[in-house]
Amino acid sequence: MTDDQVQTDTEVGSIDSTEHTTKAGSLLEREGDAAADYLEGLLDIADLDGDIDIDVEGNRAMVSVVEVRTGDLGHLVGTKGEVLDALQELTRLAATRETGERSRLMLDVAGFRTARRAALTELANAAIAEAQATSAPVSMEPMTPFERKVVHDAVAEAGLVSESEGEEPRRCVVIRVR
Repeated sequence: MTDDQVQTDTEVGSIDSTEHTTKAGSLLEREGDAAADYLEGLLDIADLDGDIDIDVEGNRAMVSVVEVRTGDLGHLVGTKGEVLDALQELTRLAATRETGERSRLMLDVAGFRTARRAALTELANAAIAEAQATSAPVSMEPMTPFERKVVHDAVAEAGLVSESEGEEPRRCVVIRVR
């Protein structure tokens, strides 16, 4: 193979990678749009006011329903976010139906997940400090998949390891020093 052939093969690989990234971005945009359409219909049916923001973060569409008036959307969050979790699943199904691809979008209503992420990061940091101080595994309270993901990310950022143990709904994160 000549140097020209090697360069051509490399260039073609770069083009394919760029096309793949563009296609993935386009899919995430379509997913976000489908989710927004579904949520707008739901808000209309329920006669609720909310603004919908769509963003792409990493490899996931992020859709937020922002309250126009504080307290209006609290019942779409529910106690400990149970209604929000169910609404997210329904929204994912609507996006999947529209795009033909499995949806991993993240839904936030009235800033609940944003506030929960901050609180979980604080809890994770306290557990990380305990694990570092004692060199013993630290088991956290049972959490939802979203909550466990936040903790796993904080643990990885701190340079420790974590794993989920147990069965739903009692699945929890255990933090260990390497």
